[in-house]
Amino acid sequence: MPVAVKRVYESASPSDGVRVLVDRLWPRGLRKNVAHEWFREVAPSDALRKWYHAQPELWMQFQKKYLEELARPEKQEDLMRLHMLSRKRKRLTLLFASKNVEHNNATVLRDLLEGMRKPPTGTGPSGLRSVHPRGAAAMRRR
Repeated sequence: MPVAVKRVYESASPSDGVRVLVDRLWPRGLRKNVAHEWFREVAPSDALRKWYHAQPELWMQFQKKYLEELARPEKQEDLMRLHMLSRKRKRLTLLFASKNVEHNNATVLRDLLEGMRKPPTGTGPSGLRSVHPRGAAAMRRR
């Protein structure tokens, strides 16, 4: 169930699987059939999008601010729908319009979705507590 990212202007291919646009605005000049679904609510706010566009060198700060936006209660339903879609399908491709193919909101979403699927590693105190209840009790006794 890998999650891929791709510019919406690139041609669709059968290996894309389900194509989901994750931008707030529909890309100019494209028909609605380039994507199977459009999750505009998981896109960055207009203010954050404009801020990052003016300062692309602040990628790390953008990621942090975007993840904070995604943690808001009003984003949770759409984020969970996107997560469920990624779990149901063999392949999910997140589409974006940005010219920056390495640093954009779709790459942040991909990393988030892939992290949601990973089980706890079991290493360290927090991993031990999440994996085994007796491990949590042992950690409290120490």
